[in-house]
Amino acid sequence: MLDDLRHLLLVVEHGTFTAAAQHAHLSQPAFSASIQRLEEHFGARLLLRGRRGAALTAAGRALLPRAQLALNALSDGRRAIEELESLARGEVRIGAGATAATYLLPPLLAHYRKTYPGVRIVMRELSTPALEAQLAQGQLDLCVVSGPDGETWQWDEFILVGAPGAEWSVEDPGVPFITFGQGTTTRSVLEEYFPRAEIVMELGSIAAAKGHVREGMGVALISRAAVLRDLGQGHLVELPHPQTPIPRELTLLHRGVESLPPAARALRELMLSWQPVEEGPRRPKRGSRARKKRLK
Repeated sequence: MLDDLRHLLLVVEHGTFTAAAQHAHLSQPAFSASIQRLEEHFGARLLLRGRRGAALTAAGRALLPRAQLALNALSDGRRAIEELESLARGEVRIGAGATAATYLLPPLLAHYRKTYPGVRIVMRELSTPALEAQLAQGQLDLCVVSGPDGETWQWDEFILVGAPGAEWSVEDPGVPFITFGQGTTTRSVLEEYFPRAEIVMELGSIAAAKGHVREGMGVALISRAAVLRDLGQGHLVELPHPQTPIPRELTLLHRGVESLPPAARALRELMLSWQPVEEGPRRPKRGSRARKKRLK
């Protein structure tokens, strides 16, 4: 039954019985028989074959997410058993947004790998909705997101930065802003706190945004964690403004401590006790300007 469910997912992934059978290293008749067994078990047609490939029926679409969850749960169980030997082997899957993935997690994950060299680390950089979806589907064990939901991991803050010597005045309504695309956390914060900002560039990476700011193309609202080194080396300068710094809470999400495989549980414990070398902002105190609108 489990192999039959895997074969159903292969058809969805590859689009045709032929390609799916090749990927499964089965003959076409054997693969078709596997799908037929699955359809007989559920008493419904799951796939329709056509000239353009195979397509899920309504019953197939209903079964698909549950099949994925079942196979992911089995994989979690297998990993948990494998990892019982003092984490000599296993796998942990973690996801995060660009700032955490690029600037906050690398030293922590490097320390984890030195402690548990036999554990495979799978890291995915995704948007918050994608992270939450993959966590719910069992494709991730842990993820780092912005917002109050989950376990507090670290506090970060957004600041305004510009090039040294640039003649920008952030009080000027016409100052050009460099930012990221719609749907990103940084863009949402910019629109909330600087609704009249004149956006001249929408970029897809933090490195690209910092590069253009360093060349004097504009200013950027950006995570302090992402520019700590640039500020220390004098490549960028922090621009004071009444609205900044804007605090944000980075939290750790999972499906419950009890459901975490041993390797993921060990990584969670390390993350919650981690003290970065370059300490970022602490939890805002009551009455401080950090109590402005909570980031959503």
